[in-house]
Amino acid sequence: MRSRRRPVVVRYCIVNGDDFGASRGINRGILAAHHGGVLTSASLMVNTPYTEDAVLRSREAPELSLGLHVNFTNEGGPALVDLGDVEACRVELGRQFDRFLELVGTVPTHVDSHHNVHNRPELLPCFLELARDHGLPLRGHSGVRYFSKFYGQWNGETHPEQISTDSLLAMLAAEFGEGITELSCHPGYVDADFDSPYLAERELELRTLCDSALPVALTQLGIQLIGFRDVPATLANGAG
Repeated sequence: MRSRRRPVVVRYCIVNGDDFGASRGINRGILAAHHGGVLTSASLMVNTPYTEDAVLRSREAPELSLGLHVNFTNEGGPALVDLGDVEACRVELGRQFDRFLELVGTVPTHVDSHHNVHNRPELLPCFLELARDHGLPLRGHSGVRYFSKFYGQWNGETHPEQISTDSLLAMLAAEFGEGITELSCHPGYVDADFDSPYLAERELELRTLCDSALPVALTQLGIQLIGFRDVPATLANGAG
């Protein structure tokens, strides 16, 4: 009796760079990770002094999926909106979405938020409504699995081993299953005037994402790189 062939399991990975627009160094780093590495998508902050620089750089990368990184909390400074005022957050969310349209000329390919404030129970309905109205994946609340372990700091201490090439390869092999998984990352170059608790780690992430071992390993693992703009068609073809 002829044995039945097992169905081919296809695994997809989106490598998404957060904080696009936070500084010139981060903008340069995200484009470097895209052009010279495995980064396929980025999430844009629309209310920083370096937003327009990020938008200009993105035009050099037509294959880069560009989403909205909603920024209520800022980086190294006071919050931009009272997180306890749901209506104020709803208004600011709409304002940032409209600003993205104005800057980029298209709707974002996905939505997430700085410091993941969209997961706050009182704010999540606002984000879900926006995502539903525009048919967009919202981080952690769509057919795309969110993977956050590629991060080089916890408890205020730097853990460079967590964002090394060996660590990322082990994560890809052990934790990226069938369907679509978003690997969130924070690559960038450090600018002297950028204030953040996550600094040196950004350049370490960038180095890892540009390691030539990654494309080889992805092929061997049967993991296909896609961007967020590919999600609708990929899900329609049965992934997820």
